[in-house]
Parts: sequence; C-alpha cells; structure tokens
Amino acid sequence: MKFAKLIATVLGVGYIRPASGTWGSLVALPWGWLLHVVGGFPLMIVGILVAFGAGWWATAKMTAGSADHDPSEIVIDEVAGQWIALLPLSYASWSMGMDILVMWPGWIAAFLLFRLFDIWKPLLIGWADRRGDPLGVMLDDVIAGIFALFGVVILAVIYHGFL
Repeated sequence: MKFAKLIATVLGVGYIRPASGTWGSLVALPWGWLLHVVGGFPLMIVGILVAFGAGWWATAKMTAGSADHDPSEIVIDEVAGQWIALLPLSYASWSMGMDILVMWPGWIAAFLLFRLFDIWKPLLIGWADRRGDPLGVMLDDVIAGIFALFGVVILAVIYHGFL
C-alpha cells in the first residue's frame, strides 16, 4: 500500500492543500520537461503510458474498500493528463529540433486549458468521472488532457496565423 500511495499521491504532492489537483498539474510540468529533454516526444508517450498504468493500479489499491472513489490526494491522474496536454509542444520541439522552452506560451496554455477541462468536466470528461471506479479516475484526466491538447493546437494555429 505504501508504494501505491507514493505513486497515487506523486510522492506526497497530493497532500498539499488547497487545490491538490492544481499542485499535481504543476509538478507535472518540470517532470514533463525532463522527460522531453531526456528522450523527446517518444519518451513523453512512454511516460504517459507508464503514469496511466501505474496510476490506475495505485488508485485501485488506495480506494479498495473505500466509499470515496476519487480522494483529492490522488494526483497521478493530473500528471498523466497534463503530459497529454503538453504533447503538441513536445512533438513540435522534437520534430523541429528546437528548445521546448521557446514555446513557453504553449506551456501556459496547456496548463490552463487542462485545469479548465479537469475542473469543468464537460461531455466525456464528466462521463468518465461519474464511472466511480479507478479507471474513471484516470480516464477523466486523460480525456481532459486530450481536450487541452486540441485547445493548444487550435491556439497555436491561431497564433501562428495558419487560419
């Protein structure tokens, strides 16, 4: 259970109050940067898959026998979702051989859009959240990350004048 708690709370970040989900998303940013610097876009994909799988397992362990299917201290789902929102930046940087930090406005957009969708929970995000199981805990943030990913791409297209 200790290992599951370390994963689910992202080494205890989930215990920071208030707004533990926002703290989880914030800690995902430098770790996402590190993944990208070490292995580029491919390692970001691997990181997302590992975070999702480990998060699903850890969430199941932490919530087993509990009435609360999504305790606020579980923030590994925010890490996975935030990394998904960063994928357009990682891909652009990796494919063009440029420093990912040059796209700092995209980092801000990815963070804000992910938090917006994760808190608001429109459409499929709300459906996943209402599942009431460990997969739903992970899926709502994955879907919020996908929504944010599309938002980042749309904002980039607008910013760079491709419309």
